[in-house]
Amino acid sequence: MRDMDVRVALHNRLASVHGEELNDTLILDELGLCGEVRVDVAVVNGALSGFELKSARDNLRRLHHQVEIYSQVLDYAVLVVADNHLNAAKGIVPRWWGLTVATSRKGEVELDEIVEPRMNRGVDPMSLAQLLWREEALEELTIRGCDRGVRSKPRWAVWTRLTEVTDVDELRAVVRSRLKARPSWRDDR
Repeated sequence: MRDMDVRVALHNRLASVHGEELNDTLILDELGLCGEVRVDVAVVNGALSGFELKSARDNLRRLHHQVEIYSQVLDYAVLVVADNHLNAAKGIVPRWWGLTVATSRKGEVELDEIVEPRMNRGVDPMSLAQLLWREEALEELTIRGCDRGVRSKPRWAVWTRLTEVTDVDELRAVVRSRLKARPSWRDDR
C-alpha cells in the first residue's frame, strides 16, 4: 500500500462526507504551514482540518515536528496510518488529534477511524496568520481601519498587526474565507 493509494481512499471518503457542501468546501493537497511542513490533505470549510498520511512504506521520523506545526494552525488534525504504524503513532499524536488506520483488503484501501478528532484549543494566531498572503492580510486590516503604519511594512509586520486587532476565532474565519476565495490556493508569484 502506497501513499497514493491512501490519498485516493481519503479523497473518496472526503468527497462522500462533504458531498452536499462541496460548493463551500475546499479539499486540497499539500497545504504549506509556517514555511516548514505541508499538510498532505487539507479541508477548508467551517473549520480548517488537516490529514497527515503515513503509508506502510513511510516512517514516523518527521511526525513529531509535523505534530508541533500542525497543532499551531489546524482546528482539527487526523493522522492516517498503515496498521504497522498504529502503536507508535498513538504515543506521538496529542489527544485532540484523530487517528485513522488504512488497511489494504482485496486490493482496496479501507479507512477505519480509531479516534475521532477534537477541536484544537491551542492555535497560535501568528502561525495561523501566515496562511494569508501579505495582500490578503493587508486588505483585512484596511477593512478594519487598522492598516495605518503597516502598508509598506513586510508581511511579518502585517501579520502581527492582524493578530493584534482580531481574536483567534475571527482570524480563523478570515483565513478560511480567504483560502476558499483564492483562484489558486498557492502563491506562485
